[in-house]
Amino acid sequence: MLELDGSIWFRSGAQTWGGKNRIDLLAQIDATGSITAAARAVGMSYKGAWDAIDAMNNLAGEPLVVRAAGGKGGGGTQLTDRARRLIATFRALETEHRKFMENLTRAGLDASGDIDLMRRFMLKTSARNKFLGTVVEIRTGAVNDEILLRIAGGQTIVATITRESTKELGLETGKEAIALVKASSVIVGAPGPGLRISARNQLEGKISDVRPGAVNSEILIAVEGGATLVAIVTNESANDLALGVGAPAVGIFKASSVILGVLD
Repeated sequence: MLELDGSIWFRSGAQTWGGKNRIDLLAQIDATGSITAAARAVGMSYKGAWDAIDAMNNLAGEPLVVRAAGGKGGGGTQLTDRARRLIATFRALETEHRKFMENLTRAGLDASGDIDLMRRFMLKTSARNKFLGTVVEIRTGAVNDEILLRIAGGQTIVATITRESTKELGLETGKEAIALVKASSVIVGAPGPGLRISARNQLEGKISDVRPGAVNSEILIAVEGGATLVAIVTNESANDLALGVGAPAVGIFKASSVILGVLD
């Protein structure tokens, strides 16, 4: 079973106040009364410990650590009552957080399912169109390969990439990949028997939204399987083709306009 782990920390506005390491430092100061001993116990340098204490004191808005008179290794140091309450609060939060993580683990999160899905959500690119699919065929050539990717709804996207890229991405039949297509690379057409084009990719669907701008319009095409294809066309073209919500449309783009990525 997949095991999950995590950590908690305090923040003050945009500043990170501290987490387990700094709380452990405070606890060791309370136990030993010595910055030197506390720093050694938590694996910090003496200077690093005092830098952390100064930061905590400043961000807390009141003293948490009070240093008594004495030399570098002596004199004694003690915590304020506020610091002791903070340690107790953090320990209680740690206990609840640990229970939370244990519950998540018992829920049986699947590394090949939920977590991979969250990784896909976090993928950031400038391309408006992102399609998750499975490689169903690789047609090798002397220089370039054609990669056929089956996406949700059963439609296929064809990408042309170099053989070197195929190797570097580890592409093979059955492997998941993400196809990226810029909205500006998509041509919108009206489906029909007279439509004949050389572009390999033709995704049919219905227009779900039209977002006009000063010069261009964004056309959103809902394709079978729940995916949405975004295209940018001129306002004049949108009017000429009568591109309105609910109208059938086909999104057309070249195989060379498709960029493939993997989440390895």
